[in-house]
Amino acid sequence: MERTAIRHALWSAIDTRKDELVRFCADLIKIPSENPPGNVDDVESFISAFLRKTGIEYRVVGPSPAFPSIVAGIGEGPELVFNGHCDVVPAGDRARWDFDPYGGEITATTIRGRGTSDMKCGLGAALFVMSLIAQLQIPLKKRLEIHIVPDEETGGANGTKWLVENGYADRAFACVVAEPTGSDTCEVGQKGQVRIHVTAEGKAAHGSIGNYVGENAIMKMAELLGHLGELRAMRGVYGPSQARVLLDSKRIAQDKLNRPNVGDAIDHVTVNPGIIKGGTKINMVPDLCEADIDVRVPIGLPSSSVIARFEELVQRQGLSKIRYRFETSEANYTEVADPLVQTIVRNAEEVWGHKVIPAYQWASSDARYYRVKGVPTLQFGPSNTEGIHAYNEDVDIEDVINAAKVYAAAICDLVVKE
Repeated sequence: MERTAIRHALWSAIDTRKDELVRFCADLIKIPSENPPGNVDDVESFISAFLRKTGIEYRVVGPSPAFPSIVAGIGEGPELVFNGHCDVVPAGDRARWDFDPYGGEITATTIRGRGTSDMKCGLGAALFVMSLIAQLQIPLKKRLEIHIVPDEETGGANGTKWLVENGYADRAFACVVAEPTGSDTCEVGQKGQVRIHVTAEGKAAHGSIGNYVGENAIMKMAELLGHLGELRAMRGVYGPSQARVLLDSKRIAQDKLNRPNVGDAIDHVTVNPGIIKGGTKINMVPDLCEADIDVRVPIGLPSSSVIARFEELVQRQGLSKIRYRFETSEANYTEVADPLVQTIVRNAEEVWGHKVIPAYQWASSDARYYRVKGVPTLQFGPSNTEGIHAYNEDVDIEDVINAAKVYAAAICDLVVKE
């Protein structure tokens, strides 16, 4: 059977069994897997049972039982890898939801609940397509594999990063991460990150004479934080092949986020002091203050340059007893000319009937670990952006069905034997 015929057979199967696909995604939503705290045992048991039922071989691996990842696949040879995480951010204040975040409610047009867009429905669509490949006994010339990980929402060190570092991507020739993008774009690059933990030391004294005696660690930290905006002037460096993607990415960010100059978040450093802790009592001069600062670094700007500028800033302020440490990851991208990108874009445009634009992301995901390994990697998945990491998260059913069709078509192009 020709690949075109196989593609249309898979699309027909997705249409015929679309209600089954939607219920499968809704069932994933009904299983809370909030991270933190990070307990994904129930959702991974559900996925394991699904794989056993469909006859797909799998292994549960990881650095410890607390961080189980599932590696499942069909066929032999070089691998097309799909990746998805089964953890979700906490639902937060339930009173601020218009529906049960773990109800898995299905409406006429949407699936509702925490993790629908980020990213259980993308994961569910990829798993469902893999099950169709197995059930229809589609012949493969290469291996189709999926990595299901437990900790993307807390950085991925014990999930995707561990898998890549322990050889599970050694034979991968391409990777599709089913993270949310929506129907009109695919993600081909993302910013790096420098996490800075700063400790300011002071000298305790009674608060009533704090302007004269003691050394206030909180005020010292405030002075430093007040100058961090200087880092935002740093910009990325993009080559000729990236110019079009950069312009599209800035426009997409502007359209989606609708804030003045928000497109600059793509090619400029962004700085967010996310946590500040200091002091023990209101009438004491605090002798210790700590801050955690999230710095996002654009493509073409090494994290070392940001670190050097930060250290220069600290020295210039002449602040004493300031200590800091860094955690870094570099900005990363896949060239738009890569066959993986061309395949996803071509098939997504055929399925949706409109233009699909490769773009850079203002945040980051587990895609970076595959790219650092040298594996061409792209993100494409169903999404309603407004609800991601917010209240009333949902996803359009049409988006889930069409994502499954795009995955099926890409599999046909890249690993199916004619």
